Amino acid sequence: MIFNFGPLEIASLVVLGLILFGPDKLPKMISEVGGFIRKVREFSDSTKHEIRNELGPEFQDFEFQDLNPKAFVGKQLSRHGDELGLSEMQELRNGLTKDALAAPPTLRAAHVDPHSGSTGRPLEVTPPAAGEPTPYDRDLT
Repeated sequence: MIFNFGPLEIASLVVLGLILFGPDKLPKMISEVGGFIRKVREFSDSTKHEIRNELGPEFQDFEFQDLNPKAFVGKQLSRHGDELGLSEMQELRNGLTKDALAAPPTLRAAHVDPHSGSTGRPLEVTPPAAGEPTPYDRDLT
């Protein structure tokens, strides 16, 4: 696959090129597009090399993909995840997921998100009587 194009997409582009440019001009157009892509790659590579040279030797291992916030965060989490407590958060998430899946189906179906518009029976909540303890009053230690 070239540039994430599948064989059907490439065939469709070739047929479209034949219709638009004709069989005599299509090879010339393909070679011109290929030359343009080559020039853009050379320009990009030379620019990257120039930037690395200007930044100095301490940035020789700098990758331009690190400028993408998603890639940067992923790289930092993989390096420092244990220091930030990522494994504990993952264990907590897994435990909550396991508890949610273990809940009875009637309890899982009781929740209705008012923003998503999902249908279902709303969760009935009654306030506690005066002096009656709430679930939040128990000692969690």
